[in-house]
Amino acid sequence: MVDVSGRAPSLREASAVAVVLLGEEVYPQVVKNGKINKGLQTVVQIAGINGAKRTADLIPLCHNIPITKVTVNVDVLPEGSPGIQITSTVKTASVTGVEMEALTSVTVAALTVYDMCKAVSHGIQIKEVKLLTKSGGRTDFKRS
Repeated sequence: MVDVSGRAPSLREASAVAVVLLGEEVYPQVVKNGKINKGLQTVVQIAGINGAKRTADLIPLCHNIPITKVTVNVDVLPEGSPGIQITSTVKTASVTGVEMEALTSVTVAALTVYDMCKAVSHGIQIKEVKLLTKSGGRTDFKRS
């Protein structure tokens, strides 16, 4: 584990995204009139928040840091792509960044979509899990 004891706390934020392709069987049951089923959306948001909070339990040598805010958004992909996009933004005022928390958040949320929809089809795909932005600390990052 990296020694962060000499670092001063600072405001840090990271955002990540995951795309879940539902396929033609699942999509109409999840998305109606361009809106995601409210029950699914709520459970996925809670799963993403829990994922961020439990990151240090899941990833070896990951620091357990105080998270001050987690926001999880679930959006329908543009027409022609039968799927959803999950975005998570995590904030802290700590000595190390929250990139892993943001990535874990969207991954757990995407796995929750799969779990809730697998009875209809196992053809669901989780794709494009990636860090979008990171700020605070020594370096900032923004995916172009």
